[in-house]
Amino acid sequence: MSYKALKSGTDIRGFAADGFESEPLFLSDERVKNITLSFADFLTKKTGKSCGELKISVGHDSRVSAERIKSAVISALTSKGVSVFDCALASTPAMFMSVLDLKCDGAVQITASHHPWERNGLKFFTPEGGLEGEDISEILTMAESRNDEITADLSLVTAVDYMKDYAASLRKMIKDGVNADDYEMPLKGYKIIVDAGNGVGGFYANNVLAPLGANVEGSQFLEPDGMFPNHIPNPENADAMASVCAATVKAVADLGIIFDTDVDRAGCVDKNGEEINRNSLVALASAIALDGQSGVIVTDSVTSDGLREFIEAMGGEHYRYKRGYKNVINKQIELNNAGRFCPLAMETSGHAAFKENYYLDDGAYLMTKIVIYMAKNGGVQSIQKILSTLKQPKEAIELRFNIKCDDFKDYGAKVLDELVEYFDGKAGWQIADDNRDGIRVSADSENGDGWFLLRQSVHDPVMPFNAESNSVGGNMKIVKAFYEFIKDKSLLDLTAIENFIK
Repeated sequence: MSYKALKSGTDIRGFAADGFESEPLFLSDERVKNITLSFADFLTKKTGKSCGELKISVGHDSRVSAERIKSAVISALTSKGVSVFDCALASTPAMFMSVLDLKCDGAVQITASHHPWERNGLKFFTPEGGLEGEDISEILTMAESRNDEITADLSLVTAVDYMKDYAASLRKMIKDGVNADDYEMPLKGYKIIVDAGNGVGGFYANNVLAPLGANVEGSQFLEPDGMFPNHIPNPENADAMASVCAATVKAVADLGIIFDTDVDRAGCVDKNGEEINRNSLVALASAIALDGQSGVIVTDSVTSDGLREFIEAMGGEHYRYKRGYKNVINKQIELNNAGRFCPLAMETSGHAAFKENYYLDDGAYLMTKIVIYMAKNGGVQSIQKILSTLKQPKEAIELRFNIKCDDFKDYGAKVLDELVEYFDGKAGWQIADDNRDGIRVSADSENGDGWFLLRQSVHDPVMPFNAESNSVGGNMKIVKAFYEFIKDKSLLDLTAIENFIK
């Protein structure tokens, strides 16, 4: 199996746990070492330094394969004379910050985000941020042809408790942001629980909130456990969200917070157990980021019409863009460089990047901004008041259609072109004027009172279909009308939509 098959957008991912050695996408020690050696060569080319002059930090999430992979990464780096800071258990955003604070040339984070326990991966940073997809391709191409002799030099390794420093920076951010009379205890009187899903995020309860006076009793799954025995650490997972909602109500907490495995994404829950997630979370983050100013908020393509109205009512401009957190972040950077103030780029998955924070998608930073807002404005009621103006759809659905041919990108593009032809000028339907990721079509009240979006997956032979309606029963009207277009596309697996309209 080619190394290039391990590429997942801007990350490297594969199977990694014991018992999966025969899996074609297994991240063996040899593969990990070759990829890491290639990252070191990538940095020498980028920085003009020799390997012996490089400093690279290394961290990992709680996965069962983390220690094995870390050992392979460190062996590869030190064999080339690279000085290594071993940050041990760490969040992905913290590993980027370690590059800046420890004056490193790069960082390696060992993580597979929300993927199952048997998976793992590698994520790379430079002082400019995470690598781009083409950088990953270059590294994997170099790794494919390597045959280096590895002799580790562990004298080049320095153990660093960087998460201690990272947590301290978040505490200072809260103390300065709230600026309470009791500066050292700005969260005294608040009860905030954290669900870390046995990933890395337990530090937020123990080392950020509690030292500032917050009562964190009722927090759950704070201990790292790479088998994730309680629920998938993923704010998009229904079971995970149901778990933190129930825990928040049971604890009689002001706020509940949930992180994904490596803490680059997050969601939260109000004291009534109501989710603040997806469109609601984007709305709240947008209000905080704009703070009465005009500016552009970049989101992914599947956000609701209600969110656009909310952002515009706040004095902002909603810029829908392609799915993929690097896509929305890169567009945010582009807009700011062009002189358009863009304080936030955010996906409905929970990735949120603030301009003020190095354009870094950091779930702990996002939750810290929300905690500050709550504490400054009299409690969670202030959050509920803001979100009360967000118009929520009555129905929402996502269906996925597998493409059954090798040239799936060309076929998907053809389907989208035909979709435009089919709905263009059709009574009761309107094609969006800002299609940047697939085709979005709005339906009037007679045809479903909402919208649908058909797009191509970035990497996979899949066409996801999203629809929302402002009326009960509206999605069925929208989906049935869409089915009349899609039903003769023989190279699409239409099982999902056919089951829906039965």
